[in-house]
Amino acid sequence: MSLIPLSKLGIGKAGTIKRVEDDGVISRRLADLGFLPETLVILSRKAPTGDPLCFELRGSQMCLRRKEASKIWVEVE
Repeated sequence: MSLIPLSKLGIGKAGTIKRVEDDGVISRRLADLGFLPETLVILSRKAPTGDPLCFELRGSQMCLRRKEASKIWVEVE
């Protein structure tokens, strides 16, 4: 099993969240937004500057800063 940070996922690629680095406030906020283990996420688009990144998960679209996305580790589909 090879894990990569969500921030490294390619556009249109899917990954399953395996872990979220726990640093307190940010990890709680990510969980509240639906970024939970075993959730499938797809990188739908990113800004021309590369930040923020927009993801599809659980029937919604969420945008995260690259710094936040780097705390989420996924297994690429």
